[in-house]
Amino acid sequence: MEDTRPATRGGAARRTGQERRGAVVAALMLSMALAALDSTVVSTAVPQIVGDLGGFSVFSWLFSGYLLAVTVTLPVYGKLSDTFGRKPVLVVGAALFLLGSLLCALAWNMAALIAFRVVQGLGGGALQGTVQTLAADLYPLEERPKIQAKLSTVWAVSAVAGPGLGGVLAAYADWRWIFLVNLPIGAVALWLIARHLHEPQREPRAARGPGRGSSPRAREGRKPVRESSPRARVDWGGALGVFACGGVLLTALVQGGVAWPWWSVPSLGLFGVGLALAGLVVVVERRAAEPIIPGWVWRRRTIAAVNLALGALGLLMVAPTVFLPTYAQSVLGLGPVAAGFVLSVWTLSWPVSAALSQHLYRRIGFRDTALLGIGAAALVLLAFPFLPYPGAAWQPALLMLVLGAALGLFQLPLIVGVQSTVGWSERGTTTASVLFCRQTGQTIGASVFGAVANGVLAARLGGAGDLDSVTRALDAGTAPESVRRAVASAVHAVYLGASCAAALAFLVLLCVAPRRFPVLGEQERAEPPTADEQPEGRAEQRG
Repeated sequence: MEDTRPATRGGAARRTGQERRGAVVAALMLSMALAALDSTVVSTAVPQIVGDLGGFSVFSWLFSGYLLAVTVTLPVYGKLSDTFGRKPVLVVGAALFLLGSLLCALAWNMAALIAFRVVQGLGGGALQGTVQTLAADLYPLEERPKIQAKLSTVWAVSAVAGPGLGGVLAAYADWRWIFLVNLPIGAVALWLIARHLHEPQREPRAARGPGRGSSPRAREGRKPVRESSPRARVDWGGALGVFACGGVLLTALVQGGVAWPWWSVPSLGLFGVGLALAGLVVVVERRAAEPIIPGWVWRRRTIAAVNLALGALGLLMVAPTVFLPTYAQSVLGLGPVAAGFVLSVWTLSWPVSAALSQHLYRRIGFRDTALLGIGAAALVLLAFPFLPYPGAAWQPALLMLVLGAALGLFQLPLIVGVQSTVGWSERGTTTASVLFCRQTGQTIGASVFGAVANGVLAARLGGAGDLDSVTRALDAGTAPESVRRAVASAVHAVYLGASCAAALAFLVLLCVAPRRFPVLGEQERAEPPTADEQPEGRAEQRG
């Protein structure tokens, strides 16, 4: 964590500390912008990229390859940041992302571009996880909503500006500039991080506590035993296993029902290999001294509940982000720009609601604030199928505005709360596990809801067609009114499924999460714990 406390009580020292922290925050926002802009900028340039490089049949891997690399590396980078510090992980991640961007701009065919997008994703995983972890390191609990609101604003601005920026660069320059513009932004972020982010020297982590059979009292009372060598141990076998297992299973989810049928040999084979690798990862991690995915991530009620709840958030977010633009164009008859606006209005209310959530969770607690937010989100999602057909554009836009406000109350208190229950040396792993579950939820949601939408369309149209082919027919003006109604029914079914995901998140928080998160004291949050199994409940959050 950056040491922003002044060495003296003088005003000059305080100003220096504030300026240094401000520079680091600026670097974090720039780094987050790199990751946030990526998919939205690239999506609008796909026609130009395909026209230049070819490879229309595999262009979806421009997004899938990047998403897979980001998702499977999140746990690895989280553990590495706890082991070696945030700065080296963030610098390496930013450098990898910039290298991937440069290579993408130099790509000579679609296969090369997809491979270089994977390199970008390897860096993007470090950017997403480490930025969120550093945000918690830089600010105490009382001030943490400030930095989180700034990062939420970066995502909101990127969602609105990204498609326009990508379209302008593709139309008036060249699609390769979409990747080249990352270089100066990333260079400034790297310079600010190298110059202003200073992490204090930390002692080696304590050796592992007593074995699984030891009592909690023995684990709590055990004196720390320092390792004889300061050299940190890295579970590279576990990292490779997590990467391979996650890559195989996520590929099966992304390509199932798209590149091949769900019950085909490739789909079943990938799932079989993925499950076998998952079993191997469990064995390796149980034997590792410092596992990449430690067992306490799921043994502690607070972290497990937040992981499951944000996994459900990733699941339900697929409904608006993937299916609402299709609904707006196919059912409401809007153009691409207007359809994008209907979706983007939730980025206006989300950061505002997140910034204001602190006034609520300080009164009623993290869990109850999140329950209020996800309960409202479930009602909004449930209301979508009751919109009139075909309806007006302001109706779904209004629902999206309310949905953004509800999800702002839900996500930020959970992230701030769970980060406050762990010390410095566990914060990276905890943050990465939360983001990993959210990303995995989005991947599962895209597969599940895609199958739901195609199933409804097949039932309404007599067993013919899927959402992609029907949407192309509607865009060409060759589809009858019955097809529009079928698309509306398919999207309504997806929103019903998303409301079920919100209800699941509500139940998880209500039944699994403690009513008061066990927030640590400021000193405990800043220092590594002295035992592997740090007990929850050291200090309770006050409402």
